[in-house]
Amino acid sequence: MTTKPKGHFVRTHLFISGEVQGVYFRDYTQRKAQALDLTGWVRNLWDGRVEVVFEGEAKAVQQAVDWCHIGSPYAQVDHVEVSYEELTGEFDGFRITW
Repeated sequence: MTTKPKGHFVRTHLFISGEVQGVYFRDYTQRKAQALDLTGWVRNLWDGRVEVVFEGEAKAVQQAVDWCHIGSPYAQVDHVEVSYEELTGEFDGFRITW
């Protein structure tokens, strides 16, 4: 894991493992991101993990990252790998991808 960046807007890249597919994790993640006015995407991976990229105000991103440690009501999160990356501003919303 890299050091948390300083600044107002940030980008995080997460890999979430556990019982996180087939439990509406992506849908709840999208709703949480939109409620926090974040941009980015969420997708299922072939190995059973969920991958997420959040961009936005640092406090809101941290709230979303914290939420990912809990997940949707039916999820069982075992591990969340978080890295901080260069902010790109490439997204115009938050979407579920495949």
